[in-house]
Amino acid sequence: MTKQRKNVSANKKKLSWSRVKRILGRILIWFFATTILWVFIYRFVNPPITFLMVERNWERKAAGKTAKMEKTWVKFNDISDNMKRAAVSAEDQLFLKHIGFDVQAIEKAFENNAKGKAKTGGSTISQQTAKNVFLWPGRSYVRKAFEAYFTLLIEVLWSKERILEVYLNVIEMGDGIYGAEAASQAYYGKSCKNLSRAEAALIAACFPNPIRWNPNKATPYIKKRQYWIMRNMRRLGPLDF
Repeated sequence: MTKQRKNVSANKKKLSWSRVKRILGRILIWFFATTILWVFIYRFVNPPITFLMVERNWERKAAGKTAKMEKTWVKFNDISDNMKRAAVSAEDQLFLKHIGFDVQAIEKAFENNAKGKAKTGGSTISQQTAKNVFLWPGRSYVRKAFEAYFTLLIEVLWSKERILEVYLNVIEMGDGIYGAEAASQAYYGKSCKNLSRAEAALIAACFPNPIRWNPNKATPYIKKRQYWIMRNMRRLGPLDF
């Protein structure tokens, strides 16, 4: 009798484990199908809003401020070549060569962070685009894993032009200001298609902390970054997509 009970118990455990595996399998299939479809749709459809935009407006509400979300989508060809080159020069000079990740930059950032130096990022434009469009703000390992996954997806399903187009339309460029067009209008009163090399470089110089830094109130540090970006723009050569 005891042996029979043990056999029944063992069979129940096997059935339970089999059921768990089936459920997990279905969840994974659903996850991959949904995320791949999501990324594929955004290859053609412009993302209407991001999690960061929502979070920033919650922060404004908590601070007693009114909602603010200045953004105007512009097509890739309507963005100044200066703005494209400034972004690549400032954030990811190997953008056209890598498949989503700059291993050397990641290793350098890891070493600096491990030594207790000021935290630096090793994120490429592709990684930043994946984070901005598909994920919530944060620095957890879970979010980083999702970021890597979505980075691979956009590198496979989107062109480099589309990645840079989305990046320059959704990136935070000031308090409640998102994208190159809104930034250009806010800081220079003109369309981003007409940005000069110096103006584009100054906007890009503020990318690391657009809430703290403002092109219209450039600090000596930002001016130095602008000069460095303009030098990189000259070295970069044409962006051959």
